[in-house]
Amino acid sequence: MAKVIVTGSAGFIGSTLAHHLLDRGDEVVGIDNLNTYYDPTLKQARLSRLESRTGFTAHRLDLTDRDGMAEVFLTTAPDLVVNLAAQAGVRYSLEKPATYVDSNVVGFLNVLEACRAVGPRHLVFASTSSAYGANGKMPFSPHDPASHPLTLYAATKLANESMAHAYAHLFGIPATGLRFFTVYGPWGRPDMALFKFTAAILKGEPIDVYGEGRMQRDFTYVDDIVAGILAALDNPPTSNPDWNPMAPDPATSGVAPWRILNIGASKPVELLTYIAVLEARLGRKAILNMLPMQPGDVVRTSADISDIQTLGYAPTTDVEVGIGKFVDWYLDYYRPNTV
Repeated sequence: MAKVIVTGSAGFIGSTLAHHLLDRGDEVVGIDNLNTYYDPTLKQARLSRLESRTGFTAHRLDLTDRDGMAEVFLTTAPDLVVNLAAQAGVRYSLEKPATYVDSNVVGFLNVLEACRAVGPRHLVFASTSSAYGANGKMPFSPHDPASHPLTLYAATKLANESMAHAYAHLFGIPATGLRFFTVYGPWGRPDMALFKFTAAILKGEPIDVYGEGRMQRDFTYVDDIVAGILAALDNPPTSNPDWNPMAPDPATSGVAPWRILNIGASKPVELLTYIAVLEARLGRKAILNMLPMQPGDVVRTSADISDIQTLGYAPTTDVEVGIGKFVDWYLDYYRPNTV
């Protein structure tokens, strides 16, 4: 049994992870500010499910609260830390850039400083597939450079990776950054495509389909994402003895216990196919509003997951199954009158 701090514990991935940690007997201390980026009642509903379970403690706290963060870490003395709290959303970063720097950079610095004070045996933190940016080599590999982000959101996540490396080197904090690929599933975020598409189709409203629906995404079911987090969490990194400073590997380090891993399904699906699966599950046709690509979007994402597979990770959920589980949850949670 371990004591685990999970930031973003009222979030989509964070709440799902917390349940899995509790299921295996860990004690979970959750941190979340329940901000209003999207419906806080959904966040509270996720949190209420956790608060009913033995072994879970919640703190309503913003990562930018340096003193508050320090206090929780010192009183908890965690064995493990998973940082999933962040200002999410690629497109929102075009509207509110300062929010991303506050939450994702300043907030993450406070996580690192708190870890420096208590010395957990492993810090795992969320990065993003958006980090690959303008890189066109497929599948995306963490061993290839990711130096041309297309959004500020992605840039803040790349900053997190660099910051964690510095703290791993200077203070010996084992750190793993996880680049998530398009996560979906029950209890998901209302700003994401599957959520918005389902709501619109049930109301008979058109859905905006960018890139004419030809974009491909490595859609990854939330339970598969959590399985990857746990596989990484239970296997802290060490420095890479074969690391060559004359040809540095971007995914590992020769001077620090640090690494970057992809977590994806490694099965890119075209957006129109994704919509068709949703239509079949809902028994309704979507009204498609075809639009060009948006700023910051890429045509295709595909994850090279060979590194995390060595830790036992094996995604199992195809989109037909995953979308079905999401729809079942959505209809039960919202009980729309149009059903």
